[in-house]
Amino acid sequence: MAPRIQLEKAAWRWVETVKPEDIRQEHIELAYRVNLPACKRGACRRNCKGNPNCLVGIGEQAWLGEIDENAFHNIDDPNSERRDKNTFVGLTNLGATCYVNTFLQVWFHNLELRRSLYQCHNSRGMTFPQSICEHLQYLFALLQNSNRKYIDPSGLVKALGLDTGQQQDAQEFSKLFLSLLEDTLSKQKNPNLQNVIQRQFCGQFSYVTVLPQNFMISHWVCLKENNIKLLYLSTLQEEKLDGENRYFCENCQNKQSATRRIKLHSLPPTLNLQLMRFVFDRQTGHKKKLNTFISFPEQLDMGPFLEGKQDQKCVYELSAVLIHRGISAYSGHYIAHVKDARTGDWYKFNDEEIEKMEGKKLQLGIEEDIAETVKSQTRKPKCSKGYHCSRNAYMLVYKVQEEESADPSRTNVEVPAFLQRLVDQDNHKFEEWCSEMADMRKQSVDKGKAKHEEVKELYELLPTKDGEPYEFIPLDWLKKWLDDSTATKEIDNSLFLCSHGKLHPDKVGESKRVSRQAAQLLYERYGGGPRLDDSSLCRECVGQRCRVLRLKNQLNEDYKEVSNLVKRTLSGEGYWVGKASLRSWRQLALEQLEEDEHETKHSNGQTNGQGPHINNSKDLSEGNEDEMKTFNEDIVCSHGGLSILETERKLVSSEVWTKLRAYFPKAPEFNQNQESCQQCLTLEQEEKDNEAVSKMMALDQKNQLLNLFHEKNRPTLTKWPQGTDILYIVPLFFVDEWRKFIRRPTKSSPVSNVGNTLLLCPHGGFMFTYDSLINGDAQHIALLWPNEWEVISRLFIVDQPISIHCFKQTTPNLCWECRESFLFQQQRDLREYTQATIYIRKVIEDKRMIKEAAPEMNASSSEAEEEKEEHPKVDGEKDPDFSQKSKTRHSTPFISGIRRSTRHRKLRGEKALIVSANQTLKELKIQIMHAFSVAPFDQNLSIDGKSLTDDSATLGSLGVIPESIICLKADEPIADYAAMDDVYQVRMPEEGFKGTGLLGH
Repeated sequence: MAPRIQLEKAAWRWVETVKPEDIRQEHIELAYRVNLPACKRGACRRNCKGNPNCLVGIGEQAWLGEIDENAFHNIDDPNSERRDKNTFVGLTNLGATCYVNTFLQVWFHNLELRRSLYQCHNSRGMTFPQSICEHLQYLFALLQNSNRKYIDPSGLVKALGLDTGQQQDAQEFSKLFLSLLEDTLSKQKNPNLQNVIQRQFCGQFSYVTVLPQNFMISHWVCLKENNIKLLYLSTLQEEKLDGENRYFCENCQNKQSATRRIKLHSLPPTLNLQLMRFVFDRQTGHKKKLNTFISFPEQLDMGPFLEGKQDQKCVYELSAVLIHRGISAYSGHYIAHVKDARTGDWYKFNDEEIEKMEGKKLQLGIEEDIAETVKSQTRKPKCSKGYHCSRNAYMLVYKVQEEESADPSRTNVEVPAFLQRLVDQDNHKFEEWCSEMADMRKQSVDKGKAKHEEVKELYELLPTKDGEPYEFIPLDWLKKWLDDSTATKEIDNSLFLCSHGKLHPDKVGESKRVSRQAAQLLYERYGGGPRLDDSSLCRECVGQRCRVLRLKNQLNEDYKEVSNLVKRTLSGEGYWVGKASLRSWRQLALEQLEEDEHETKHSNGQTNGQGPHINNSKDLSEGNEDEMKTFNEDIVCSHGGLSILETERKLVSSEVWTKLRAYFPKAPEFNQNQESCQQCLTLEQEEKDNEAVSKMMALDQKNQLLNLFHEKNRPTLTKWPQGTDILYIVPLFFVDEWRKFIRRPTKSSPVSNVGNTLLLCPHGGFMFTYDSLINGDAQHIALLWPNEWEVISRLFIVDQPISIHCFKQTTPNLCWECRESFLFQQQRDLREYTQATIYIRKVIEDKRMIKEAAPEMNASSSEAEEEKEEHPKVDGEKDPDFSQKSKTRHSTPFISGIRRSTRHRKLRGEKALIVSANQTLKELKIQIMHAFSVAPFDQNLSIDGKSLTDDSATLGSLGVIPESIICLKADEPIADYAAMDDVYQVRMPEEGFKGTGLLGH
């Protein structure tokens, strides 16, 4: 079948030879494509939308022939969620909790820890887990006896207060969680439970320093989990303390050369070795991951490093390897390889997925491949027998080697009855869910089979035969009927109707012509309407389309003829046409014809040439052709008459107007004898008269206040002028608005009121003191000479005069209550700011800091000086007086002053930061670290010579206000990267684990 566009053109080709009044039924059927041949199956790759008789490719392929019953549903087999026999249970990743899942699997396989945890009881009797310990008990019980393939750890994660969308530091999580578990177990009544964590993970070592005099100093510490990260074999070797690193001997009070080493005294059954993969990078100011290879043995003999206690077991076996995949310290994925204590088999735990390794050996496999590109890929070294190599291992777990025993109780851990009841309840829910899913699958299959029979029956009845009655059904509805994934709704033909209530010709391509028998069955089963049969072909729409298409074909010829006729000299009767309309009439006509061609039932009825539109004549005078929708509307005024702007219209002949009217039959018509709108003429004259009055008024006011307009010979507060004892105050806003009117009297409104109330409080008192005016508040006022005030008083409305006198005799009429409230609000705004700018200036030497910072500090301090509050003074003190009506002379001259610039001048080595008042100093240091690459512990901050040291204090409490300048002096870098890593942590140990509630329980 031909493409859709070709079918549409062929359907209307007859309009070239047939006028609208000559249309017959055969032309209507051609327009609706009733007689196009139907497509056969296999002839079309997809449905022909331009052919209403094509019923191929609408979704019938899925129903014709035999169908697998699994196609009738999208429900997975619930048994795929069931745990296989003799396998372990996985843990769901809640977003970024893979690091939690790895540790939970490692701890679950620690049989002694699991056995001890099961023995914990509370007095209330657990019906549902509430505390962290109870959640961990329940989670371990599910991992042991659940019927599910994987379980959801949301209960424990929520109890810990972890942010599931943020990946935390895995080593810190392990340390804090075991500390919390140790604290919980220490409160148990059973003494065997109180020190489980210490028995499993704690040992003892001491620092031994040997001086030349053979004097030995020992420092004993308890070796807990995560402190064992100091247990590198290189760390156990002797360290020389010489040069600047010599040891200070408290006995002789002098530095001595010495050697230091770590002496191990006891080891725990479980060694958790942290490999320090993540370190602080001073160049970038961020953590980074070390992706170097490390070799580790399957058996670890700690005997050579243990002091005394020859009876202690010193041989350890590798039991778990925790992997971090990825090159970044802030992202990646965590996986655990764990050895089953009962069988000796190795398993890979990857959240929900669990994979058993072949044989009895650890196989790291693709976990050693880094997904991202690394600039310098290190080739994997060859490993000796009994060793493994890894670039992603960040924690190794070794367990002391036990003698083989036939006692099954050593490896069997029984789930207590109170926990097994909760597990049984969860298993029961799981079985109910499996049964429910199986029932839903069966219902979907039964429904699909019934639909299969229905489609096979009706699809054979859809095609209509020549001469038989037919109806139109929406193509989209037929597709949804054949698509079993969507619910079949009733048939809706309302969107296919034209304005005459029949089938719109443009909607034929979106509908299909089916037999009346098939349509009757579909309407009986699904309902809907209105029904469109062979009597729904619209003769009116076909006739209108015929007229439009004929005009479109004739448009180019008429445009050339009109262009030539307009150039000729006018003779006889003429008509007014807008110049903008005349320039764009072809485009308007084309748009009008296309609008008529695509008219729908929901058309708003607005067409070009419909009639006069209410438009602003001023807009039309500016040639706003883009907004013009109606031909000739550009010469219609706002009153519906002929526009008075003769330059915007042209007189054309009646021949030209006749051709234009064929395209715009409802366009506004004005012959050459039509008078312009009288209302517009009256308004125009009034506007001219008003402009003349405004010009005269502006000229008169300018001549009377010439110095004020040009800002010449203006009085100032810094030096009292000779020859006068009084000056008057008006708002600067009044003067600015008055100058605007003087400059453009026809474009600006005259000023009528001085508006002195802007400078007064609600009680009528003046809002400013003399000192505040000379220090900044003068920017809100203008000073007037007495003769200027007399002119102002005559020309404008004055609410209340405000004057300033040379000498003081009476108390100033100042509202101190409102003044203090105003200043208090200013100060509070400086302490409660958000998203404000401050400046950090990095300095090296004190002299340079003082030299460069001086102009900046002066600039910023000027604002503070402007905001100082001047309190009332006792009688007898000399001070300028502000009064609202004073006739007394004074004898004391004004105190001179000058306003400083408040604009900040940025210097080299200075950067702007956006901060808030409630932000802590520690958070500011993190911002400075990213801006200057200076670690927080190397930063010495000060403001106005005062050091900022309290990291927990807010910026507002430290006196940091907007536009403040903070000086940064950086200490020399240190070489201890491990120390930098610890200090850099925003999550301090005493604050707990960021994003968690670990230390709060």
